[in-house]
Amino acid sequence: MSAPGTALLSVSDKTGIVELATSLVEHGWHILSTGGTAKALTTAGLPVTEVSSHTGFPEIMAGRVKTLHPAIHGGLLARAGIDDDAMAEHGITTIDLIAVNLYPFATTVARPDCALSEAIEQIDVGGPAMLRAAAKNHERVCVLSDPGDYAAVAADLPRLPDPDRRRALAVKAFAHTAAYDGQISQWLSAQSEPGELPPILNLGLDRVQALRYGENPHQAAGLYRERGAAGGGLAGARPLQGKALSFNNLLDADAAWKAVLGLEARQPACVIIKHTNPCGAAQAETAEAAYRAALACDPTSAFGGILAFNRTIEANLARLITQRFVEVVLAPSVSAEAQEVFAAKPNLRLIVPEASPPTGLDLRPIDGGWLVQQADRPAPDETDWTVATRRAPSARERADLQFAWAVVQTVRSNAIVYARDRATIGIGAGQMSRVDSARIGAWKAAEAGLDLADGVMASDAFFPFADSIETAAERGIRAVIQPGGSVRDREGIEACDRHGIAMILTGRRHFRH
Repeated sequence: MSAPGTALLSVSDKTGIVELATSLVEHGWHILSTGGTAKALTTAGLPVTEVSSHTGFPEIMAGRVKTLHPAIHGGLLARAGIDDDAMAEHGITTIDLIAVNLYPFATTVARPDCALSEAIEQIDVGGPAMLRAAAKNHERVCVLSDPGDYAAVAADLPRLPDPDRRRALAVKAFAHTAAYDGQISQWLSAQSEPGELPPILNLGLDRVQALRYGENPHQAAGLYRERGAAGGGLAGARPLQGKALSFNNLLDADAAWKAVLGLEARQPACVIIKHTNPCGAAQAETAEAAYRAALACDPTSAFGGILAFNRTIEANLARLITQRFVEVVLAPSVSAEAQEVFAAKPNLRLIVPEASPPTGLDLRPIDGGWLVQQADRPAPDETDWTVATRRAPSARERADLQFAWAVVQTVRSNAIVYARDRATIGIGAGQMSRVDSARIGAWKAAEAGLDLADGVMASDAFFPFADSIETAAERGIRAVIQPGGSVRDREGIEACDRHGIAMILTGRRHFRH
């Protein structure tokens, strides 16, 4: 259309709405509005017709019913040249553009003090109905569900966007209502079945960016994030410098960031990831010392790796990092001086992820369906840990066991981690038998020139036989931590007692397939 028409504006998020309305009025459009939106526009000095005046029916039930009326939905759904007689018979005028976004349900129920009654009142009814009506009739109507689209539409006034653009806006509106309904259904399910997985899982994902390709060049790929998710996290982060992140970069960066955040936060830490497995991890008095210790575990595999830190990166550490080929570096912050150092390596990706709430569910596709599980998180305390051997670990050994147990949870199963002085000294990952992981970890230590004597060993699951214990004992390991639960636990305990090794059973397995 080229002539001015009628716009209905009714938004919870009022970002940009006064500016949009101002542009509409300047181009001769008539504005309909409701409640708080009408008040905001009137306060801005804009001429507005209340929906209740347009329909001839007042808002009732404390605003629960205000736009559910034929004068609104007929105006949105009317087809040019098809519904003209019905429009004339009932005195309905067309509505040509709507800007509607919905009550903030997700942010409301995320508050710990949110009452059930308050949550229920944040279930929008009229808003989704208007969005769906306008999106269905996008051949004639422009539907705006995202304030980010206001400026582009305003720039084209008095004309509406072309048909392709209206169709794209309709797709966005349907995605908005679908995600909104999904949030509500999952929240209601959680109220009746607390702690259980929802019977229906709804995911509303927005594409953040297209990626060059997936794991291999023939695979299309993109980065998506959950609609309405609070906090940027890794998916919302933008590199401070460097080439665009690839699919594999993001997989490895996610593994590195989660791993470093899983270590005890009171001490600086560094984790080096290669192909989603740590090839080195350490905690020390400084981030620089932690990096040196993590790198010493497996400097060969660290080539082209992903580095994650839990402390600010300063210039001295940046100089050390840039001495080697590194794909990605992640940290909660990077000093200005360090950024200048990194600038000499323009291809290196430097990322500062924002804080993000922990993910609640882990999803994986299988042929014909999906596997869904609660995310695996470290136990909040050690109350279930028991010393199974005659000798208890010393204070130093226990600190190393705590560290090794945190690291082994990030290694692909079957996983074995050797550590000493809160640094990895050998890692065995992803083998079909646990003893092979134990042997590989010991071999990697020897290759790096590291001695396992007086170190500790962590296993992500129980030892089915005592052979891994014997492998560790041969190399001077002094303490072991594992979940326990094997029918042969007694054999492993007895092997530890023979060699004077202390063993802790955690009672909690951490497979990572």
